Amino acid sequence: MAEKQKALIMDEDAMKRAINRISYEIIEKNKGADDLVLAGIKTRGEFLARRMADKIEEVEGARPQVLALDIAAFRDDVPPELRPVRPVLPDDITGRTVVLVDDVLFTGRTVRAAIEALSAIGRARRIQLAALVDRGHREVPIRCDYVGKNLPTALSEKVRVQMREIDGRDGILILDNYSEV
Repeated sequence: MAEKQKALIMDEDAMKRAINRISYEIIEKNKGADDLVLAGIKTRGEFLARRMADKIEEVEGARPQVLALDIAAFRDDVPPELRPVRPVLPDDITGRTVVLVDDVLFTGRTVRAAIEALSAIGRARRIQLAALVDRGHREVPIRCDYVGKNLPTALSEKVRVQMREIDGRDGILILDNYSEV
């Protein structure tokens, strides 16, 4: 089935406000940026984490470390024999607060894999989760600490986050008639 745009959920300005709000909430909840790591789940989560780090640096005067987290080797929806070799992850997160950053929280399986990937790096003092969109439909018990927008959707719909670094523009769309086939 072809994808077709059903609705524009956030334009560039709304997306910027949501990212800024999440960044302020991270600062507030963690009482600053000390020992803070933003782990962006590749690909769009990585760019979101960088933008949040920019805002946190602007407000706090200190930039949190940003990790680009590749979770391909930790996914449970790919047979083990087809998963890539688990990479050696050089960044130690032991004793630090890690905020996982993803564009869309859906089933929770990506976040579960990301937590496993973080465990391969070290033992974080605390792991929090930030997502630009939480669309529900969990398959594992995961919830957001910071969310840009709660967006109930039908399973047949797809939420597409567009980012200027990848797509040339910012925005969040709902696509209809979505099929994973």
